[in-house]
Amino acid sequence: MIANSFDDKTCAKLNPDLTANAPKVDACIITFSKRIEEYVLANYSCTRMGWSRCACGDMPIYRIDHCGRRYAFFLSYEGAAMCTAMVEDTHVVFSTDKYVLFGGAGCLNKEIARGKAMVPTAAYRDEGTSYHYAPASDYVDMPNAPVVADFMEENGIPYVLGKTWTTDAIFRETEGNMERRKAEGCISVEMESAGVQAMCSFRGLQLYAFFTSGDLLDAPKWDARMKEGQVEHTQHDPGHFEIALALAEYVSTRA
Repeated sequence: MIANSFDDKTCAKLNPDLTANAPKVDACIITFSKRIEEYVLANYSCTRMGWSRCACGDMPIYRIDHCGRRYAFFLSYEGAAMCTAMVEDTHVVFSTDKYVLFGGAGCLNKEIARGKAMVPTAAYRDEGTSYHYAPASDYVDMPNAPVVADFMEENGIPYVLGKTWTTDAIFRETEGNMERRKAEGCISVEMESAGVQAMCSFRGLQLYAFFTSGDLLDAPKWDARMKEGQVEHTQHDPGHFEIALALAEYVSTRA
């Protein structure tokens, strides 16, 4: 059973490459939006540092020089397995222990406005990756949620705290499962948090995550809550990258 997959007693057959002299950056920012990547390349001083390589296509990793600090930045494939592997893969390109993860998420509470920031406090493990990085449990705690919340408070950014539901199966978010997760305090559903947080905790890395409240599941019928081609208040909104960049600066100065 997958619940028995965690093994910290024997060595992995394949381990991520680590480069001893990899250039240091203050933090790494991860997006899932191609539009955000295009915005960053057009509006910031970016230098390609290297690649995250896989069979379906290599993803470039960039360095952003901003306000006297250096940040890594890359577009991740979606899903816990791919995003987790890409974070593991970055250590051959640069060195940091701080990762800022942001993107869109389905909303499980109709009271949460479209576009509002949701800060996950724990992630329900409805995926497979996390079980290889942490003992079996229903949830993975996200210990840096208070730090992200403090940042939101200090900068006057509207947000809401709550658990998130991480799933591998976007077309199997059934009404029954949604109601169970909502009853447990989940306010969002997405595909990465549980796996990436479990890996970061296992590797001694710090993850700082927030999501943009998007489509609504807490309704008689699924509601996209956006017009065709809409960017504002969606995961493609450049303003959310600006929040992520400010959060990267915030956690870097706390070190």
